[in-house]
Amino acid sequence: MHIFSPYQEDQIELINQIEQQVSGSSFRLSTVSPVDDFEKDTRICLTSVHIPHEQLINKIEGFLEPLKKVSPNYFYYPADSLHMSIKNVRVINDPPHFIEEDINKAKQVFGSVIPRHKKFNVYFYRLLLFPNNLALVGTTDPELDNIIIDLDKELKKAGVPDDKIYISSQRFFSNTTLARFNSAPTREFLKRVEELSKSLSFEPYVVNSVTLLTCNAVFFDRNIVKTWELE
Repeated sequence: MHIFSPYQEDQIELINQIEQQVSGSSFRLSTVSPVDDFEKDTRICLTSVHIPHEQLINKIEGFLEPLKKVSPNYFYYPADSLHMSIKNVRVINDPPHFIEEDINKAKQVFGSVIPRHKKFNVYFYRLLLFPNNLALVGTTDPELDNIIIDLDKELKKAGVPDDKIYISSQRFFSNTTLARFNSAPTREFLKRVEELSKSLSFEPYVVNSVTLLTCNAVFFDRNIVKTWELE
């Protein structure tokens, strides 16, 4: 059984606050509203992610199968769309909230910031239901905060500040969206999510790279700008 550090306990408290907001219908953070066809969604964002290794992708795909049987009409991320969010730059919109100049500025910032930061571990421990999606979340080493806060500062200096609304500007956690909903989750689906969440078991996962790209909410229509390795 993994013993959480005080830092990780703070991350868990943050995640619990989000869960309370969702259950109390007081969720005020940036979210993606549903569309009929997520793959053809024309809303585009400028963001950064970590693209997981094949072993993690295969494990995630495996435990999604029971959920697909219960609610097959939701959008479940295919293997090549699964990703771990690192740092948003501009939230999805049509027309986009950015131009080519913003992409170039962000590229310069990431190229300066990412190589001077270190790899970090993610400790996946539960599933989290947001208003319109399901995510796999985890605590991390403190380096994730260091990366995000450093990027945030430099993006503001460069004139491309992050326009996403967060629950905290100083503490973050790992978030991998697994599915998006176009209708309210059924009781059976919610029960299955709860059962799966309690049974999750993951080895610590090492995040060793960050990719800047443009894409829609489900990682389609994507254009990779560049990938940088962490130390």
